Amino acid sequence: MATILITGCSSGFGLDIAGLFLDREWSVIATMRTPRHDLLPASDRLRILPLDVTDAGSIAQAVETAGPIDVLVNNAGVGMLNTVEELSMAKAREVFETNTFGTIAMTSAVLPQFRQRRAGVVVNVTSSVTLRSLPLLSVYTASKAAVNAFTESMALELEQFGVRVRLVLPGRAPDTAFGANVRARMGLDIPPAYTDLAALVFARLHETTGAVTHAADVSEAVWRAATDPACPMKLPAGADAVEWFGPASAAA
Repeated sequence: MATILITGCSSGFGLDIAGLFLDREWSVIATMRTPRHDLLPASDRLRILPLDVTDAGSIAQAVETAGPIDVLVNNAGVGMLNTVEELSMAKAREVFETNTFGTIAMTSAVLPQFRQRRAGVVVNVTSSVTLRSLPLLSVYTASKAAVNAFTESMALELEQFGVRVRLVLPGRAPDTAFGANVRARMGLDIPPAYTDLAALVFARLHETTGAVTHAADVSEAVWRAATDPACPMKLPAGADAVEWFGPASAAA
């Protein structure tokens, strides 16, 4: 029975990914900062562990408790809207600590066991905004683009050990809490000159018409990344991400 460890499982993509792998008979280690045991159906194949990807001690404890795993999914992340003009460096660092450095730290923590077994898969969940930039998401986009570059370079290092590395790039998901979480993190960083633009961006985040991404799209992409050795390194997840991925790939 294969085992997967997923970060950021308290809601959204992470919760759905955990549910899908559990349904498909995997052993699932669902991690979150504050463990909740009511989010997923009880199963002898499910463990819920506390994990803060910005805390080295928390990472070490979670990886030790988890034991051998076959797949790591770095899904934990935070969003932020900001204008560069009034960017809070403290908040910018907070975003990078979770989205970028948290991903690097988690990956580093599990790689020794993958290398020694000459097997394993790392799946990093980033964002389709790295394919087509949007206003007021500069720090968030930069943090995810850094993970893209990190992943592509790391794949070249680990290929010799039989370790696969993949990227999943979700699109806009109005049925998740991303928009609400962004508002909470935004604070008072939007100056009056940008309020009209911010209103348009928030409206777009919550718009349910047109091509959008659903949590199930991301879960299926992660499933493919974890189970299909022949799949490409970059997997767009969601109708809008697929639309954006085509021109971006052609340009590359």
